[in-house]
Amino acid sequence: FFHGYYRCYCYLPLYIFSGEHLLCARLRTADKDASSGSVDELQRIVGQIRARWPKTRIIIRADSGFCRDAIMAWCETNDVGYVLGLARNKRLQRALGKEMEAARLACERTGEAARCFRDFRYRTRKSWSCERRVIGKAEYLPGKANPRFVVTNLSPRDADAQHLYEDLYCARGEMENRIKEQQLGLFADRTSSATL
Repeated sequence: FFHGYYRCYCYLPLYIFSGEHLLCARLRTADKDASSGSVDELQRIVGQIRARWPKTRIIIRADSGFCRDAIMAWCETNDVGYVLGLARNKRLQRALGKEMEAARLACERTGEAARCFRDFRYRTRKSWSCERRVIGKAEYLPGKANPRFVVTNLSPRDADAQHLYEDLYCARGEMENRIKEQQLGLFADRTSSATL
């Protein structure tokens, strides 16, 4: 199917990794949401882990393409932690206004990137079933604002805002290396295709 973001006919694969270990590689048509099939795969994978190691604490992390109420609600119901990217919007940016101003002033004073964090409760107007914990990263780079947001069900006792963002969420970038290895090592650099 044609995918508007990629501007071509392609597949939209779903990958789930634990560190360097591939747990799921699902080839999907591109007419699906980026998160399509995630709950099914989480049920399968978490079920297998808990059958063998019932006391293991499980935390998932993903980018904003997976910040869907169905995934978060499933995790909340099944005692699975999550840290998911959250696409910014005007309401979120307003909530981070004071911190962005403080970061801007610090950046202008030092000429260096400056960041601070805000931990707050938030609920979307329509798509979320409940209020959730959101971490806002107020970052200002020389000449450029760089606000970012994540949503989590981990408590402040489990991880403060800065640790949650910098250490838990940003480690998600390592998973991108696994995808690159798959694409380059298996010559799967393109999933473009006009037919199934």
